[in-house]
Amino acid sequence: MALIAIITPLLGSIAAFFWFGIHGINSVDLSLCLGMYAITTLGITAGFHRLFTHRSFATGKVMQILLGIAGSMAVQGPVLFWAASHRRHHQNSDRPDDPHSPNIDGQGIPILFNGFWHAHIGWMLNHNSENWVRYIPDLLRDKLIFRLNQWYFYWIFLGLLIPAILGGLLTWTWQGILSGLLWGGFLRIFLVHHTTWSINSICHLYGSRPYETKDESTNNFLCALLTFGEGWHNNHHAFPTSARHGLKWWQIDITYLVIYLLEKGGLVWNLKIPNSSMLEAKISKKVITS
Repeated sequence: MALIAIITPLLGSIAAFFWFGIHGINSVDLSLCLGMYAITTLGITAGFHRLFTHRSFATGKVMQILLGIAGSMAVQGPVLFWAASHRRHHQNSDRPDDPHSPNIDGQGIPILFNGFWHAHIGWMLNHNSENWVRYIPDLLRDKLIFRLNQWYFYWIFLGLLIPAILGGLLTWTWQGILSGLLWGGFLRIFLVHHTTWSINSICHLYGSRPYETKDESTNNFLCALLTFGEGWHNNHHAFPTSARHGLKWWQIDITYLVIYLLEKGGLVWNLKIPNSSMLEAKISKKVITS
């Protein structure tokens, strides 16, 4: 299943570029790609990650459903699998039981490449399933989340169907349906995959470490920009339950901005954010860039 989830968007992206060579790209294609990218990235960052895994804020059933569906359409595994593997990562970050640490034993470029490959993609192809009772007992007891998990493959199909239908309706052509499927479906999945997977790989190898943590997590501006704030990964490992990852005013965190606006609209509440004394207590004595 992991191999199919990795290869199919790649093949679809290659087809999209061949399509681009023949038909070019128009505003509908670009809008569908960017729009679906934003929706599914937020489904992962605000939904799967900050809400379901870390309980960084609270919300009602409708918002849980919307975020759960959006995250599932990113094709990174069902919500229970995603949350269990991520909680395991935090409990064992950059230690032997971490499912996707790039910091494996050894030195030199081959070891660095192997570590990057393992953290980015390889771990999914040789993954021992987590004990869900140990890692996500709260989610297993939640009937709504369990049902979202059960319908995972339907949500994937919905994530492909939406851009295809919109492409057809906006252009009123069969060509628009196929183009919407390629750009808003397969290419979008490919982009979301590799930007979010970069948090596992790049953000445990290269970047700044302003806070003391027991792992090699780093902050990386480019990753943060592409993943709507997830790239402030050292911040996140220092304060895992924080709804805000961009802890400085200049650290762009689009996910937190969306959560903040939803709070102002009364749709989410109980946001967890570290105070100034908590931040000060974890500041690294020496900011390390690796």
